[in-house]
Amino acid sequence: QVQLVESGGGLVQPGGSLRVSCAASGFTFSSYVMSWYRQAPGKERELVGVITPSGNTQYADAVKGRFTISRDNAKSTMYLQMNSLKPDDTAVYYCKRNRGDYWGKGTLVTVSS
Repeated sequence: QVQLVESGGGLVQPGGSLRVSCAASGFTFSSYVMSWYRQAPGKERELVGVITPSGNTQYADAVKGRFTISRDNAKSTMYLQMNSLKPDDTAVYYCKRNRGDYWGKGTLVTVSS
């Protein structure tokens, strides 16, 4: 069955960096567009960015220039590198397979001094 497992969240100071990962299994990862979403406390879930099987990316305006999505198809893993983090980036970060309604359980990123 399809499984998506996020990891790498934690507490980071404003201006810091963090990389979160999404390990996929149960499907041919290299064939699918994948996405990162986030949900901040008291807010709706929002799209962070998208990556195609070949590695083309698109980002939300709020993270453009600070966040980078990448993937390793050989490892069936997607990454989200987050730089210049702000308190407003505090959220649970989720990965999603774009075909079908498959989500991970999320990993919490807290940006605070």
